Amino acid sequence: MSVIALKAGYAGEIKDREENFHGNQLLFVGWEDHLMFCAPHCIPVAPTTPFNVLASELLPAMYSIHPDWQKVDLRQAEWFRSGQAFTPDFDKTLRDNGLGHKAVIRFRTPGLTGIGGSCS
Repeated sequence: MSVIALKAGYAGEIKDREENFHGNQLLFVGWEDHLMFCAPHCIPVAPTTPFNVLASELLPAMYSIHPDWQKVDLRQAEWFRSGQAFTPDFDKTLRDNGLGHKAVIRFRTPGLTGIGGSCS
């Protein structure tokens, strides 16, 4: 996400440029209705990573501690890219799914709303 300086003429160095991540890009990922994870995770990933690797390896590494995770079917999840609904192609790369540097994706798992329905 971009930051705009309020002071005219600010010329600070931008540290989170894509070229500073050695071929990776930053991806923000959030799980709706699960505030046990209060903010999206930010992970460095190669833009050539297949979406199915994100779904089958990276997301479980981040979220499997939650008791709802065992019931998650990510192919049935509702997906959002920068706040807009989208349907990821699990066989295509992150780049091919329109996920560039500092993209934000969120997913909602219908019927799963946290511990005891508390959204936690």
